[in-house]
Amino acid sequence: MKLTFSSEQALTRFACDTAMALKAGDCLLLEGDLGAGKSTFARAAIRALAGDRQGRLEVPSPTFTLVQSYDLRLPVAHLDLYRISDPAEIDELGLADALEAGVALVEWPERAEGNLPAGAVRLAICELADPDAREIEIDAPPEFAARLERSLAIRAFLEANGWGDADRYFLLGDASTRAYEIVHRGGETAILMNAPRRPDGPPVRDGRPYSQIAHLAEDVLPFVAIGKALKDRGFRAPEIFAFDLNTGFVLLENLGSGSVIDEQRVPIAGRYLASVECLAAMHAVSWPRDMAVDGQLYRVPDFDLPAFLIETELLTDWYVPRVAGRPLTESETSEFRALWSALFEIVDGGEKTLLLRDFHSPNIIWDDSADGVARIGLIDFQDAMIGSTAYDVASIVQDARVDVSPSLQHRLLDGYCAARRAAGGFAEDGFRLAVAILAVQRATKILGIFVRLDERDGKPGYLAHIPRLQAYLRESLAHPALADLASWYEKHGIIDAKVEPR
Repeated sequence: MKLTFSSEQALTRFACDTAMALKAGDCLLLEGDLGAGKSTFARAAIRALAGDRQGRLEVPSPTFTLVQSYDLRLPVAHLDLYRISDPAEIDELGLADALEAGVALVEWPERAEGNLPAGAVRLAICELADPDAREIEIDAPPEFAARLERSLAIRAFLEANGWGDADRYFLLGDASTRAYEIVHRGGETAILMNAPRRPDGPPVRDGRPYSQIAHLAEDVLPFVAIGKALKDRGFRAPEIFAFDLNTGFVLLENLGSGSVIDEQRVPIAGRYLASVECLAAMHAVSWPRDMAVDGQLYRVPDFDLPAFLIETELLTDWYVPRVAGRPLTESETSEFRALWSALFEIVDGGEKTLLLRDFHSPNIIWDDSADGVARIGLIDFQDAMIGSTAYDVASIVQDARVDVSPSLQHRLLDGYCAARRAAGGFAEDGFRLAVAILAVQRATKILGIFVRLDERDGKPGYLAHIPRLQAYLRESLAHPALADLASWYEKHGIIDAKVEPR
């Protein structure tokens, strides 16, 4: 791949776009004559990884130190090999260690030819007739080339929608394949959602993959459709400035960073109460099942029995084998499914609405300057379904990411019920039973997900939340209607098991 840049500004923008494609283990070999732009590229890439918009981070040339290290979100080692006399000296600079957890940018790599990592990315920078212009020839493994091409496609998307000169910085990646960036243009900011089409994966039940059974969004169409429906009905979903359904890019309003928890990760009671009141307002609204976006029709799926069970079976597929040291027998699994199938009938027979599915602290943006439901910013709703009004209430009342005390849980439930009673036509007893059932269902699902994130995806940090989920299970399983399920959980050591990282 050869790319031409007309100015130093264009070169530094490309360096930033390249930085957004990096992941641990990447080694960039920057080749070129003196003054070609190797240090310019490296400095821009490091500042992009640091989120340094103002250019305040000192990025000195490592000509004399040979290596400069930066402890960033993605650690960086910046090497200059011009002064080494023997290629074997590269071993003394700690390159291999640096690539275990981060990335390396290597200037003058030809001085250590034959001693550099296999699979390194070569970027040969050369000057052109125009003294400000540069050409870069890129030789990269296919996997890195695909990441870089997607990053450049994001830049093209931004250019097509008036944000071509925006600075891009990593914001976050979640437990799915989505990633988010914050983009700056002058004094404006926006959020870039990068959500490549989700592959179906292998069949797990009845010839269908997990994502289809659980009704997980496989592209950005559901997000765009549901976001529009929320805004049309007065709720605070982000405005969508631009989107591309084919590539999975969405440019969104930045709702800010206000949270419903404090700096010690303690729930702010008033904000949680406002959140359940927002749910009460949502549950008083009629929601369309069919939503149109750019001529495409999106139909919101039902939270049906297969979806309900496949979520609970994350416990039996991942959590139980981890804590018991063995998979369940067919008889044990059948008993588990039968218990949950009976509970689904209770939940499915109650009041239904648009359920957002992950309505909890990480996905609620608080706006103290707004009033009413506008204070509650909604950012994660692409997997929404039509199902019980109790689902999202259970999600926030027993927030999987923070400790919600029993007393606050009662206040939240009472606050929601009071708002619904005031609106009329609310079957409170059935609702409270559905909350208990769905609180257990969510905790059951999430226990399985957190073990899966550790075992399959190498993300052990989520295991820290397991004791909280077990405590929530103890509370909810005390409901008399859940006595048989509680006995099954006790028999299989679900609640008291200790789960250590692999």
